[in-house]
Amino acid sequence: MNKNRLPEIETNLRAPALNIRKAALDELAEFPADIALPILQKLGEEENFTLRLLAVMGLGNHRTEASFAALQKIIQEESDSNVVAEAANSIFDFGEPAIPVIQQLFESNDNWLVRQTVLSLLVETSRFDVLLAVAIAAVDDETQTVREAGILALKQVLKSPLKDEALSLLTTMARDSYWRNRWRAAIALHGTQDSQAKELLSQLQRDEHYRVVAAALEGTVPQN
Repeated sequence: MNKNRLPEIETNLRAPALNIRKAALDELAEFPADIALPILQKLGEEENFTLRLLAVMGLGNHRTEASFAALQKIIQEESDSNVVAEAANSIFDFGEPAIPVIQQLFESNDNWLVRQTVLSLLVETSRFDVLLAVAIAAVDDETQTVREAGILALKQVLKSPLKDEALSLLTTMARDSYWRNRWRAAIALHGTQDSQAKELLSQLQRDEHYRVVAAALEGTVPQN
């Protein structure tokens, strides 16, 4: 770790070649946060969104209150959805304090990429109450891929004390008029031993769409 390297690192962070940028970001990660953060925050003010994207990735390498606050500010103020989604990924690494931040992000941002990113993060946690709340909102989203991500997220909630609430929503989705929602519901029901879930899978095995039937049949195969 050589402070004399900092000017070159700053230059390399803006290099045309991605591999040079990535190497510079990795090198900067070895420096203390009080040195790295001002460089990353300056990078985060660049007009080029790919540089701002790099900045939020770098902020995730320094888990301090200052970097958490910087990521939170980016999440609230950034206009590019790619950057916001990456900021959500970075702040998630801070653990429990990040949960209300990304939940609020889901509620305030209707971009499909941001919302699917939040769902993918929450399924990795044990905050089933938050995951359920977000999944409930997701199934009403106008974007089909977000709806499907919400339905699939309910699989995790089925493993929690909130399984009855998840099962109720999956029952609705299993009877939905659109086959893709029924298809995702069948996948979400895989592996559960609940009698109501098994009955839903039995009904879906007789569905009019072959993909729904296939998913439902797969869900009845014993897991090793």
